Amino acid sequence: MAMKSLQQVLGGLDHQESWKGRRQFQQLLLCWGDVVGSAVAAQTRPIAIQRKNLSVATSSSAWAQNLAFERHRILEKLNDRLALDLTDIRFSTAQWHTRSLAPERPESTLLWENHPSRIGAEAVSPPSTAIDPQSAFRDWARSLRSRSQNLPLCPTCQCPTPTGELERWSVCSLCAAKEFGHGTRDRV
Repeated sequence: MAMKSLQQVLGGLDHQESWKGRRQFQQLLLCWGDVVGSAVAAQTRPIAIQRKNLSVATSSSAWAQNLAFERHRILEKLNDRLALDLTDIRFSTAQWHTRSLAPERPESTLLWENHPSRIGAEAVSPPSTAIDPQSAFRDWARSLRSRSQNLPLCPTCQCPTPTGELERWSVCSLCAAKEFGHGTRDRV
């Protein structure tokens, strides 16, 4: 199996249609409050873009009805601000309660929670209360030692390694990067 550089992988993702759609939707979420105002943003939540139609959950049917009258103005603002080329907005209370029960977490948080280098929260020490830099460094070093004390060792460099890295690459991430990086240099 040929290994690809990170830039090649990210470049490939950038050209996938589903990835473009996600990025456009994230941009819409970021500017939603500016476009509709804070009062409306508190009562609405964009849910999805499908076939150039934006679905927005509202807290009540009254909000859905009032915003339906304003949808052309909102569409114009969104299309001016973002290159989405939306054709319509549908306001509904249907997904308001199901979406608000579980607070939305950023994709980066979900990626980190499943990352092979992640060490469980139980292994993380509480933050230091040290005031001077030397004490802070000693506390940090002590924390790292205690965190890595029970980790298995990398078979190549004998360094403590998160189990997720060993399961994924059979070595620590540094040894994997050396191994995979060396292979890509030979091909270039």
